[in-house]
Amino acid sequence: MTEILALLQIINQSVLGTTTRKRLAIVILAMLAMAGRITMRGISRWTEEGGSYRRVQRLFNTKIDWSQLMVTFVAIWFADAEEIFLLAGDETVVTKAGKQTHGLDRFFSSIFGRPVKGLAFLAFSLVSVKRREAYPIRMEQVTKEKALCGQRKKKADTKKQSKKKGKRGRPKGSKSKNRRDVELPEHLQQMQVWLRGTLRLLKIVGIPIIYFMFDGAFGNNNSLQMVQQCGLHLISKLRCDSALYFPIQASRKSTEPSANMAAS
Repeated sequence: MTEILALLQIINQSVLGTTTRKRLAIVILAMLAMAGRITMRGISRWTEEGGSYRRVQRLFNTKIDWSQLMVTFVAIWFADAEEIFLLAGDETVVTKAGKQTHGLDRFFSSIFGRPVKGLAFLAFSLVSVKRREAYPIRMEQVTKEKALCGQRKKKADTKKQSKKKGKRGRPKGSKSKNRRDVELPEHLQQMQVWLRGTLRLLKIVGIPIIYFMFDGAFGNNNSLQMVQQCGLHLISKLRCDSALYFPIQASRKSTEPSANMAAS
């Protein structure tokens, strides 16, 4: 608890103002002490002097760059000259009822094994190779655009109807496509913006990143090109239907006649 408050005092004025720092210290102590459901009114009841309900409201209405704040925490407290960091991403889904919540939609949940109604969040974490620990530095809400989803579905239906049964194999006259020149889907474009913003913050504090890790859902060419466009290498698990081609290791058979044939 005292380490958290000590970190707040070290944070630069440009990252976190003096007034916001004092309010945040009061709220942190209350949240660490309270149990059960956490609400603004509950926080105000557990705070010490200076933690009125109105002051807690002002803190939650204050715009804070949490990504910059969390990156600064890691750079001050955990990073050193010999530390090696990897950047990892993961998506989590929280079930939610109702109709008015922003970003409410159906997302696939690995826990339930099916799409569920709820909210989706994408988190970036720094993984320390030396300490074998992960430190979250950014979390963003994943949303779906209804209009784009409708257009995509309509386009897929039209393509399915126009498709005729033909001969097997590659159509005659078709040309090979450049696998590196791809049009990224909407969710990968959104993720690329967050990834580049995170890399910009890490560069400011002097933490170099070479590798980006993600789960098997991103083990495809589109995700690979998205990560490489950010100047990183992707570490992921390939999908079960990935087509792999290994180079031929055996040497070619010699066309010269053998010794026995030459003797005869």
